[in-house]
Amino acid sequence: MHFIPEALDTYVVHHTEKEPELLQKLTRETYQKILQPRMLSGPYQGRVLSILSKLINPKNILEIGTYTGYSALCLAEGMQKDGVLHTIDINEELEDFQRKYFDLSPYGTQIHQHIGDAKAIIPNLDLKFDLVFIDADKPNYTTYFELIIDKMNPGGVILSDNVLWSGKVLKDVAEDDLSTKVLLEYNRLLVEDTRVETVLLPIRDGLTISRVL
Repeated sequence: MHFIPEALDTYVVHHTEKEPELLQKLTRETYQKILQPRMLSGPYQGRVLSILSKLINPKNILEIGTYTGYSALCLAEGMQKDGVLHTIDINEELEDFQRKYFDLSPYGTQIHQHIGDAKAIIPNLDLKFDLVFIDADKPNYTTYFELIIDKMNPGGVILSDNVLWSGKVLKDVAEDDLSTKVLLEYNRLLVEDTRVETVLLPIRDGLTISRVL
């Protein structure tokens, strides 16, 4: 989904840092072997995640929604030398694929995989986080926010992906379209909740940056 003219989007991409070779290989193998490869963050958004992480320089990172591990590796680029990244995904079939690329990176020992329901896993993580990336099932976005907000360090950042949902947030919502309904509620929550300050960026399918006060 592009929210600016395609030619301008191409210019933006060509004037952005290139993705590392390992992530190029991960992308190729994802497209060759894994269903729904469109779920990858992709090179441009990946560089956005990378530079945000480098600016934040987090010690503890939480990712909700691993898929094949692309975004986790981007976020790990900004992690402190003694930092850790916990990433949660419900699809156990992707665990070995993720681990292969995590171990090929410099961050393998610092990335901890959790397989299962994030709603059950998050309460058992006894950590305070500096950076959280939410990119999982949309109907639970509000639930995930409420689960993590008290686990954030002051000044910590919550990144939320797909918050424009291919423009559906501006259209009439079908009665059975739970994902869009929840995203509308979630976007309103982020801008009204006094515990965070939020900016919504029209990057790809929408990326929200929320700083914990």
